[in-house]
Amino acid sequence: MNTKTVISSLILFLFCIIKTNAQQSLSIEDAIKIALENNYEIKIATNDLRVDQTNNAIGNAGMLPTLTANVVDNNNIQNLSQIRIDGTENSLDNAKNNSLNYGVSLGWTIFDGMGMFAKREQLQELQKLGESQLKLSILTKVSDVYTIYYDLVQQQQQLTALDSTLIISNQRLILAQNRFNIGKASKLEVLNAQVDLNTDKVTLLKQKELFINTKILLNQILARDTKIDFTVTNIVKVDTDLQLAELSDLAQKQNPQLEAQIINKRVAELQLKQVKSTRYPTIRVNTAYNFGETESSLGFITQSTSRGFNYGFTASLNLFDGFAQHRNEKIAHLAIENAKLQIEQQNLNLDTQLATAYQTYLTNLELIDLEETNQAIAKQNLSITLDKFHIGTITTLEFRTAQLNFVNATVRYSNAQFQAKLSEIALKELAGKLDY
Repeated sequence: MNTKTVISSLILFLFCIIKTNAQQSLSIEDAIKIALENNYEIKIATNDLRVDQTNNAIGNAGMLPTLTANVVDNNNIQNLSQIRIDGTENSLDNAKNNSLNYGVSLGWTIFDGMGMFAKREQLQELQKLGESQLKLSILTKVSDVYTIYYDLVQQQQQLTALDSTLIISNQRLILAQNRFNIGKASKLEVLNAQVDLNTDKVTLLKQKELFINTKILLNQILARDTKIDFTVTNIVKVDTDLQLAELSDLAQKQNPQLEAQIINKRVAELQLKQVKSTRYPTIRVNTAYNFGETESSLGFITQSTSRGFNYGFTASLNLFDGFAQHRNEKIAHLAIENAKLQIEQQNLNLDTQLATAYQTYLTNLELIDLEETNQAIAKQNLSITLDKFHIGTITTLEFRTAQLNFVNATVRYSNAQFQAKLSEIALKELAGKLDY
């Protein structure tokens, strides 16, 4: 194998992925789609939202009448003895007395100090809170998918670099053995080449283990069989046009955690309205239609039936409840005050996270350019060193140094791209604009 062949193999391993028919290609878009469909936490959050949607009903707010059917059947057996006003005595053992009452009743609260309307608004806000929590779950899981997916891409690039250096180390061992056979090199050179080759194999084996374990982790997040094998892209594309001012504006409008705090404040305000509503009277109208039947074994009336319609209203007003009303209103006011403080705290946290993440993002963009240049230099240096090594003008130590410098430069370049991508993902997640 000559120098050109080795360089060609190196380039091939650095910029191409060997694809096999046994593996399916998994794009980042497909991974996100699968996660949205399968991920358990997203499913749980979706069901929680459905609960909030179901609870958001006017009947749950107390705005609809209640209709009740009633049946009461009483039976008893007694030993009876009666003395009438005229002195007549009657007695009967095992006397049976039966009564049956049944009917329907309708009740409707028509005024409760506007508490039912505040309750209705609160249910609507709780549904919005559920939507915000679902959005947060989706953003978090999509961010996890992005992170692990591009971690796989980075590891794959490092595997490519390690595969390439393994080819070079193997070629070096062959060359050292040939030189030893013709008496131009010592046995020590062969042994050193063998040790370095084994070291590269160990490094590659550990990297493969990490790569496979990360695949398993991604499959877990996608909620599918962890044994499914797949390939990922070999390109880390970083959005280099993010602007802090634009991200801050989006975060104020779309960040689900901030959105949840704002909704919580509104829920607390509506809770205060419900507490205040108990200061006013409650008026409820009611009506019913009932049937009644009674039977008695002893007495002036042995059997009677009745049916009829009744209607009316009830009104109640709390006059004194041991200062519970005052206490409950005070607690509700404090809940609103806490909600305001939590919004301010969340805004401060959001601004801090955006500022620090954006600075990291800018630094990582610069590192990409720097490490790309370093990799190009290391690659050129390795090529020259490889030529010199073949003609025997440099030592094996110099060759090994150039080889390791190239691998390290490739790893750093790959890591710089990955870290920049992580910064991009973090910023978009904070702004609530992560694509999914």
